[in-house]
Amino acid sequence: MRAVFQTAVRLLFPSRCVGCGALVESDFALCAQCWRETPFIGGTVCDACGAPLPGADEAVRVECDDCMATPRPWARGRSAMLYRDKGRALVLALKHGDRPEVARLAAPWLARAARPLLRPDLLVAPVPLHRFKLLRRRYNQSALLARALAEQTGLEHCPDLLLRRRATASQDGRSAAERFANLDGAIAVHPGRKARLVGRPVLLVDDVMTSGATLAACAEACRQAQSGEVFVLALARVTKDH
Repeated sequence: MRAVFQTAVRLLFPSRCVGCGALVESDFALCAQCWRETPFIGGTVCDACGAPLPGADEAVRVECDDCMATPRPWARGRSAMLYRDKGRALVLALKHGDRPEVARLAAPWLARAARPLLRPDLLVAPVPLHRFKLLRRRYNQSALLARALAEQTGLEHCPDLLLRRRATASQDGRSAAERFANLDGAIAVHPGRKARLVGRPVLLVDDVMTSGATLAACAEACRQAQSGEVFVLALARVTKDH
């Protein structure tokens, strides 16, 4: 009976591409066209943020110009795709389009990008939203991504490890220096979660990395609370030449 019921559901509600709505074979998938338009990152990448770099992968640490100019308070970082084309559309759908299913679609992409960072004792945590913004948006897109990654990898997840102590103005349109200043002192480790953090490596998850200011504030909060190494992972990376 279950098979009959599932077949009936499929007939009534066929699987559709998360990117464009075209028919696909399984749930939480992209059609061939959207897959081709999604700028996944591969090959040689910056070891601090995951941005793509020219040249062959020689298994040595290399960094992009931005990360060399602005030393990062985390150990290593990765990004799954570039913030353009279908990648940008998917992030905006998740962030502002009330499309939380994008997080489930992105889980294997995040796991693949994060593979060099993963270890059994890693604690996965999202970049936090202030409670006022959370009330307006109804969900934290970074928390959805962190949870989906934890489920994909079997790693421990702490959705409220970090909190925003004050509401910050939007980062849109701000220079890198203004972005860092806007977040100064805004993020801290939740007092009731510090015991889970001390001496333990942490993987911070966000939807987009632009200047790195938000992830830097989160990483510094973890380090001040005596965490182990901090790693970062973004679904999409904004780069100057992409």
